[in-house]
Amino acid sequence: MPRPAKGARLHWRDEFRKKDGSLIHAAGWFIYDGDKRYSTGCARADLAEAEKQLAEYIAKRHRPTRHRHRDPDQVKIADVLNVYGSEVAPNHARPSETASRLAAIAKFFGRLNVADINGQLCRDYVKQASTTSATRRQLEDLRAALKHYYDEGYVTSIPAIVLPEKSVGRQRWLTRSEAARLILAAWRMRQTWKGVASDRRTGQHVARFILVALYTGTRSGAICEAAIRPTEGQGYIDLQRGVFYRRADGERETKKRRPPVRLPDRLLAHIRRWATTPVSIKTKARGKSKTIGRMIAHDFVVEWQGHPVGSVRKAFETACEIAGLGWYDEDGKFQTDVTPHVLRHTAATWLMQNGTDLSLAADFLGMTEAVLRSTYYHHHPDFQAEAAEKITAKAPALKVKSNVVRMR
Repeated sequence: MPRPAKGARLHWRDEFRKKDGSLIHAAGWFIYDGDKRYSTGCARADLAEAEKQLAEYIAKRHRPTRHRHRDPDQVKIADVLNVYGSEVAPNHARPSETASRLAAIAKFFGRLNVADINGQLCRDYVKQASTTSATRRQLEDLRAALKHYYDEGYVTSIPAIVLPEKSVGRQRWLTRSEAARLILAAWRMRQTWKGVASDRRTGQHVARFILVALYTGTRSGAICEAAIRPTEGQGYIDLQRGVFYRRADGERETKKRRPPVRLPDRLLAHIRRWATTPVSIKTKARGKSKTIGRMIAHDFVVEWQGHPVGSVRKAFETACEIAGLGWYDEDGKFQTDVTPHVLRHTAATWLMQNGTDLSLAADFLGMTEAVLRSTYYHHHPDFQAEAAEKITAKAPALKVKSNVVRMR
């Protein structure tokens, strides 16, 4: 059975040359759509422009029908998604992520009419997906697309979208000793060949990611995209002032807030060292080997072979396995409940355990005080302390006023 197409998406292609050195294709972001690919002409740092081109490509792939006031049984869901993809999605903070979700929706719903949508169809969509949280987000996009189509007057009515219940959030967080084991495991990771470890270290970028995530509570995407110095279209770290600007200049603010955060002195010292790394290069002169030192400047906080890393999930899981933060199932496959997002939970938990003021901690983490209180406040030393003390205290004696009138 052939594998289903993934839909239009962005993919980075490295430069490729023939053996004689002639260029076959330059490096850049490409749009992959089935067996076809198109160059965006964008370099590694021009991801925002490449995402915009992807959203425009998906919108133009099928021209939507824009007749007014049609009945739901005459409107294809593909038309609804295309209108939303061309008019609304390009203005989102991450248009490529929206485009990917719309592509996933179109695979299942695209050939149907708006009138075909009902509760059972929504539940069937949830069943065929790998994760409930992802399908819930996609159905929210479908609901938004239908509402936009209706508000523009293209359809006379729209059905309700039945969403699955929100999954229960993870409460997993790391102790200090677990975090130390994980960092050490990532730092010592080496490439192996036929079971033999080489001298090539493959996890130092993961160790850097872990340190930044633990001591700033920043989400994975913001860390992986961050530059070490001011870079257009990227969040960056000001090495002089010690401030991490998690959101790029001009980037739209979303519910997943990315306010600037001050770096702890210890972490800032590490990042300043990462900015320039000394390496040893062996050369030959007059038949003799000679080792010379050289400084290499890095452009990104999390970098692999000179390029920013889109995701550390796979290497992160390997580090968890080495650190013993998980278990093996019946088939011998490693399983873990420690994901990159657990590091954000850990940062919030540590702040509460150290008695940090709720308002200060919320600003530092980039979350609302209400979320911090409802999810992490039970780790705070002041959590219900006064109430717990009062419940065991003796009730004060009542002072009864006498009704006897004293006569002079």
